[in-house]
Amino acid sequence: MTDPLSRWRAHAEGAVLLDGFHALKHALRFGAEVPVAVTTDRAEALALAEELAGDVRATLDALLTEVSGQAYATLVPRPHPTGVAALAVRPSREANLRALDRAPRTAPVVVLDNPRNLGNAGAVIRLAAGFGATGVVTTGTLDPWHPTVVRGGAGLHFATAVERLGVGELPAGPLFALDPEGEDIRGTRLPDDAVLAFGSERTGLSPELRARADHLLRLPMRPQVSSYNLATSVAMTLYHWSATGAGAGVPGDEL
Repeated sequence: MTDPLSRWRAHAEGAVLLDGFHALKHALRFGAEVPVAVTTDRAEALALAEELAGDVRATLDALLTEVSGQAYATLVPRPHPTGVAALAVRPSREANLRALDRAPRTAPVVVLDNPRNLGNAGAVIRLAAGFGATGVVTTGTLDPWHPTVVRGGAGLHFATAVERLGVGELPAGPLFALDPEGEDIRGTRLPDDAVLAFGSERTGLSPELRARADHLLRLPMRPQVSSYNLATSVAMTLYHWSATGAGAGVPGDEL
């Protein structure tokens, strides 16, 4: 068996960096293929698994290799407090597109239109996974599989379909776009096959996506409050879907 650093270098190109214990835990829970995982303190990592993730403790026991702190710091751009890192095989684009295009859908697809903030994108993916959304699609230049996005999503990219597409390539389904000029969302029932689109943090919806929208909706907001955080807007909208549609049956297990 090769040493962990050699295995890391062999798999690094094109792999997904799982940065931290919780990212690795979630990726394993949702079927990620993880060829190499390292930790600066194996006993501590397994104790954390015993406490928080007993369902994957045996897998982590077989997978984790202890390395020095110095070696660990060469593998990740920003060492995680848990001292755990791993590489996972990215799901195939074809498989994700099949999941996004599957009909009938039992949960919405979230679209982030030209997002700019990597951390916000990660938080949205974590939310989408928690609500059981079919997937998260980004338009524009941001890579939804960037290491910072995966870190913000706590490894839950493997719990939902995550892809970057053009506006003209979005999955089928009624397109509900969040916009200050839209109708109050509280008067609308969101169907399970909805495509829910959110504009960028700075500029809102692009003209191209806005023109494609079947419905414009707005979130309730106190006068003189200018906006919500992107992840907050997605959370409010997914909660409204879960409370008004078939999504009300989403399990409440803690992720």
